[in-house]
Amino acid sequence: MAGTQSRRSWLQSVTTAALAAGAGTTLSAFSGSTNTPALKGNILHSVCSWTYNFLSLDELCHVVKDIGFAAIDLVGPKDWHILKKNGVDSSMCNGAEISLVKGWNDPQYHNTLVDNYTKHIDLVAAAGYANLICFSGNRNGMDDETGLNNCVKGLKRIMALAEKKEVVIQMELFNSKVDHKDYMADKSAWGVELCKRLGSPNFKLLYDIYHMQINEGDIIHTIRDNHEYFGHYHTAGVPGRNEIDESQEIFYPAVMKAIAETGFKGYVAQEFRPTGKTPEEKIAALKKAIQICDV
Repeated sequence: MAGTQSRRSWLQSVTTAALAAGAGTTLSAFSGSTNTPALKGNILHSVCSWTYNFLSLDELCHVVKDIGFAAIDLVGPKDWHILKKNGVDSSMCNGAEISLVKGWNDPQYHNTLVDNYTKHIDLVAAAGYANLICFSGNRNGMDDETGLNNCVKGLKRIMALAEKKEVVIQMELFNSKVDHKDYMADKSAWGVELCKRLGSPNFKLLYDIYHMQINEGDIIHTIRDNHEYFGHYHTAGVPGRNEIDESQEIFYPAVMKAIAETGFKGYVAQEFRPTGKTPEEKIAALKKAIQICDV
């Protein structure tokens, strides 16, 4: 108990210092009382859990609520009770996938994936959540058309259930130049074509702005032209996948404005790796990112 209390006291001091530094005000960590200006509500904010894993999930819940939002991405069923205890949404659920490289483009994985996703769709719906991530898998010499056909065949086996349970299956787009060599869903056009062939309102793309800036650029134009197929967004700075600040090439206020103008009502999740050396600096980076994206 003493160790837990010490950890909580440390986190309270870290959060108070970090948020005060970011906002120029005094904040009372976890108290529900804050002088931070309220977020505008045009963008629903989230943060990916793995990028702040120096905190426990419970601690991260407290941090995000102090900043002023209440959603965390990439949390699986075993940890949902922590989110619920803290009143935080699971904005993108995971846990049904095999891996990033073994996905729906390869028929040898279809039976396992169908079993996994059937179970998880039921779990996501029962928990009151909406989004479940999936991946194309690597090419391994496969051409785009074969990959599309294979994905359609496999995903059609779960889409009726997803529609019935009102769960949206979302395939993430990755870059194949830097981070995910050989990944198939590395182009917006390929993902959009998959959405069209499936023809389900419950299949969307997780449009990762960082990844697509690396692979193809033209972010705002792509969003304006294809937003109906994008069900979720991730952020990070380019180059380096670090803070979305003035040190990198994407001007996020303009990107967020373009997203908001499409009428998007889903989540935008921060997925950058904070470069700060201390917890205070890392939490302040999240605070700043939310402020930058709150258009």
